[in-house]
Amino acid sequence: MQEIVHQLGELFLQAVPTVLIILLFYFMLRALFFKPLLAVMAERDSRTVGAQKAAEAAQAAAAEKVKQYQEALKQARGQVYAEQEAARKKLLDERAAQIKDARARAAGEVSAAKARVAAELAAARRDLEATVAQLSSEIARRILQTPPRPSAPAREAR
Repeated sequence: MQEIVHQLGELFLQAVPTVLIILLFYFMLRALFFKPLLAVMAERDSRTVGAQKAAEAAQAAAAEKVKQYQEALKQARGQVYAEQEAARKKLLDERAAQIKDARARAAGEVSAAKARVAAELAAARRDLEATVAQLSSEIARRILQTPPRPSAPAREAR
C-alpha cells in the first residue's frame, strides 16, 4: 500500500506543473480575454437597454404628438364645419330675403294688375251703359220705322 501512496504522490508531483500552467492560463485568459469580453457585453446590454428606453420615450412622444395632431385636426374640422354652417345660414337668409322681396313685388304687381283690371272693367261698364241707351234707341227706331210685310222677306239689321 505504501507503494500505491508513493505512486500517487509522484503522480501528484508530476501534475503540479500542469495544474500551475492551467491556473496561470486561466488567470491570463480571465484578465486578458474574459474581463474585456464581459465589459463589452455589459456595455452592449446597457446600450441596448438605453436604446430601448429611448425608443419607448420616442414612441411616447410620437403618441403624444399624434394625439395633439388629432385634437388640432378635430378642432380645425369643427371650425370648418362652423364656418360652413355660418355661410349656409347666411345664404339661406339671403335667399329667404330675396324670396320675400320677390313675393312682395309679385303681390304689388298682382294688386296693381287687379286695380288696372277693375278700372278697365269700370270703364267698360261706363262705356257699355253709355252705349246701351244709344243702341236700344237705335234698335227701337229701326223696328218702329219699317213695318214688316207679310209677303216680303224680313230685312236684316245692318
